[in-house]
Amino acid sequence: MTTEKPKKFSEIYSKIENYGIVPVIKIEEADKAVPLAEALAAGGLNIAEVTFRTECAAEAIKNISKNFPDMLIAAGTVLTVEQAKTAVNSGATAIVAPGFSDKVVSYCVKNNILIIPGCSSASDIERALDYGIDVVKFFPAETSGGIEMIKALSAPYNKVKFIPTGGINGNNIVDYLSVKSVMACGGSFMVKEDYIRDGEFDKIRDLTAQAVQKMLGFNLSHVVINCESAEQAEHDAGKIESIFGFKKADAGVSVSNADILHFMKIKSYGRNGQIAVCTNFLDRAVFYLREAGKQFIDESSRFDANGKLTSIYLDNIIGGFALKLVRK
Repeated sequence: MTTEKPKKFSEIYSKIENYGIVPVIKIEEADKAVPLAEALAAGGLNIAEVTFRTECAAEAIKNISKNFPDMLIAAGTVLTVEQAKTAVNSGATAIVAPGFSDKVVSYCVKNNILIIPGCSSASDIERALDYGIDVVKFFPAETSGGIEMIKALSAPYNKVKFIPTGGINGNNIVDYLSVKSVMACGGSFMVKEDYIRDGEFDKIRDLTAQAVQKMLGFNLSHVVINCESAEQAEHDAGKIESIFGFKKADAGVSVSNADILHFMKIKSYGRNGQIAVCTNFLDRAVFYLREAGKQFIDESSRFDANGKLTSIYLDNIIGGFALKLVRK
């Protein structure tokens, strides 16, 4: 049974992929839902999966959706059709299941509800594809073979996207997200149950921000200095080499020192030059910075042969230097 997915699904998938991290929440008190959502949003994640592992899950979803209408809310650990109905009526945008229930999947597909079923084997994926589903939850990720299993499953099912959950933490999330077939990762490491219970939402906010920064992995890449001429670029790069031993090399439009300093033969963005910052996931970083209100110079975008973004300038000047975001 193959069905055509509603167009709204692609928008939801795009958001999930851009965020990269889906906080998986177990909440025992519905009145904690709003400050929890506020902490997640303040930390950079306007997305949450509220699990139906507690009696107040539906009320928690309702409270979040009412106070944070722009937050993408999924209902997790959905085991029955009744729970799926309750979750959607409470404001959930998507249904997430730990395993594959034909009853739940069939109901969601027939009613145009986005369902992400749990799949950890080739047989599970075959069943999902029969329903027209090509985004699945890989659960429990670490004990089901982790990254190597996802890569193995991706070979025959190269159109399927995975959201691994279970055993994901700050130490392995970048490794998981670096796998081409991984759309995002689910995790509870930034929303610890005792922090929620004790109302320590500042800690949740800080852990969320740390998780986002860990994922994006911003680092200084190189510095570009604008010169008046090719001769000046050659001269200044030579000075750096003579002082520090950083080997100079002709790089076309610039003369570089150890690929750290680039002296431009012709002026480019920025009065004095550019500061280039690299990131693990360029498209995702652009999304997050736009969400934070940062502006970009869209015409500065550069792409590789596959159409993937390789660099883009922010619409910011600091100390006469333009800011450039580049792919690692």
